[in-house]
Amino acid sequence: MDLSRFPRRRYTPFVTPLEPLPHFSAALAATCPDGQGPEVWIKRDDMLGLFPGGNKTRKLEFLVADALAQGADTLITCGAPQSNHCRITLAAAVKEGLKCRFVIEERVPGSFHEDASGNHFMFRLFGVEAITVVPGGSNMAAAMQLVADELASQGRKGYIIAGGGSNAIGGLGYVACAQELQQQLFEHGVQIDRVVVGSGSSGTHGGLVAGFLGNHIHIPIVGIGVSRDPADQQPLVLKEAQAVADLLGLGLTVKPEDVTCVGGYWQPKYSVPNAKMVEAVQLLARTEAIPLDPVYTGKIMAGLIGLARQGFFRPGERVLFLHTGGLPSLHAYEGEVLGRTPVAD
Repeated sequence: MDLSRFPRRRYTPFVTPLEPLPHFSAALAATCPDGQGPEVWIKRDDMLGLFPGGNKTRKLEFLVADALAQGADTLITCGAPQSNHCRITLAAAVKEGLKCRFVIEERVPGSFHEDASGNHFMFRLFGVEAITVVPGGSNMAAAMQLVADELASQGRKGYIIAGGGSNAIGGLGYVACAQELQQQLFEHGVQIDRVVVGSGSSGTHGGLVAGFLGNHIHIPIVGIGVSRDPADQQPLVLKEAQAVADLLGLGLTVKPEDVTCVGGYWQPKYSVPNAKMVEAVQLLARTEAIPLDPVYTGKIMAGLIGLARQGFFRPGERVLFLHTGGLPSLHAYEGEVLGRTPVAD
């Protein structure tokens, strides 16, 4: 697939590392049936550009290029109070000399705090122009359009970026990741049996599915839900993957069997800590010195751990965990992650 026909900004001048996790794999195996578990590897998309980077960086390479091509002077996006996507969008705006505005959805009542740490501290440090806070369940597209209309009345031009950067243009970022991974596995001489990725707004999961299909990469992808269970999540991923495939002109239909979603690890609510997440964050930190975040990667790794203990993976199966970043939000949950603040079971 030729991605060169799409405008793209480059925010990462290197390929993100691909690493084995031998100490983590051994610790996990000790808790699995018969003391056997998968051989876990990690792709460090937490090291992408727009520091501290994450999966949104890949999407924004294409989205911001499109915004610039349209003559925008302001990026408008949305997310939760500790949104990694908002923080990285703001970083891209600063890099490009653009302004940036957010619409923040307070999905958990009372969770927005003007003086919060974590990503919200980064919002203030990087100089977000304005933040509009709306209640959970609000029509975010409509709320962002109101911001764009306000800018237009001032003679400015806003560019709306969907939550998580999840649309066909943003999904191209994970088609590029699929191509990068394919070349990387060839150069390392490594065969991966399965990929585990987070599944939320669906841009990363859907873009990766389209990229694997289009590049004939026959590795199953398992998406761990961070906000929905499979009945609600799979249709979103299917829609996103198909939109990306159509944008690329692949001439293929993404089938339900191409999309595997796993639920049960995000409860009690999106962004609310649970005990399995705490265990996952502590285990990877204390075996490999790699931090995970409480909202996304911690719950995704909890899903990988849970599947391993259920015997979902074959003993010795080589499983690649895609680390999608989120480090700043870790500091907003220090009590929970260190076990000082009670969390849900």
